Amino acid sequence: MGGSTNGATDLSSEMEVDAFRRLFPLRFHERHLLESVRPDARSLGKARETSLALGAVASADGSALAKIGCTVNPTMLAAIKMEVMTPAKETPDEGCVAIDFHMPPICSPIVRPGRPAEAAPVVSKQLSDTIISSGMIDLKELSLVSGKAAWMVYLDIYCLDADGALFDAALLAAAAAFSHLQIPVVSLNDDGRIVVVSKENGGDKKEKNKPVNEEKRKLKLKNIPFALTCILHKKYILADPTAEEESIMETLITIVLDSSCQLVSLYKPGGPALAYESVVQDCIALSRQRVKELQKVLNESILDMEVD
Repeated sequence: MGGSTNGATDLSSEMEVDAFRRLFPLRFHERHLLESVRPDARSLGKARETSLALGAVASADGSALAKIGCTVNPTMLAAIKMEVMTPAKETPDEGCVAIDFHMPPICSPIVRPGRPAEAAPVVSKQLSDTIISSGMIDLKELSLVSGKAAWMVYLDIYCLDADGALFDAALLAAAAAFSHLQIPVVSLNDDGRIVVVSKENGGDKKEKNKPVNEEKRKLKLKNIPFALTCILHKKYILADPTAEEESIMETLITIVLDSSCQLVSLYKPGGPALAYESVVQDCIALSRQRVKELQKVLNESILDMEVD
């Protein structure tokens, strides 16, 4: 009898906490901040557990799944397709990278079918600016024949679970997909055009078809960028916020560091809290720690892929 009474009391208490959380979300979170802990039991400066799986899309030239936190579903899916293009006259020895970030309705209740998510083009622009400005990819490596042929890289990133810090997760998935990327084999056909050598005819190469590259190769990456978004609320800094935390405490700051911990960019899209120099330095210190964590996760995923 006593056990059932305790069970009913616990259930009632849980319902009261949940009701308080829904009715007074800011007060609920601030009570946790006073104890320097968050509702998911993380300390204020701790990011969520992260994992990567390379080669998630068999038909892509490079792909990766990123999972942030304890959700059942993966957070981000990144896939790369390569096509041969004619390079621009201004950059005859360079290829090009096009990035699209997608938020299908499955990723969040606030994304409605038929209506593009407002965050999608913003994240797409951030990703493009960051990947190019970081120097991670040397566009000259994408050149095939100067002035005539180069690679056009299409990177599509799909958000599968929008639970905060979307840019951070998308950038990680992008870096992982580029790490997995294998540049296809191409050759010159009878008409002097560059063609991709498919797996079916790859073993039947005619001597008159001059190979441009003999075998698939990896893209050389350097200065891989990693991001950490923090929430600034009163005197507190919360690393890697959830969607709920972002909706309640609106001041965000995103720090992007490369693999050498050099600052690539700092992004603060408004918000009531001021980013004083000391606060920015604290965020950068948290970002340095996050870079070490993400580099380890990325390196382990690459090793797992090589073993498989």
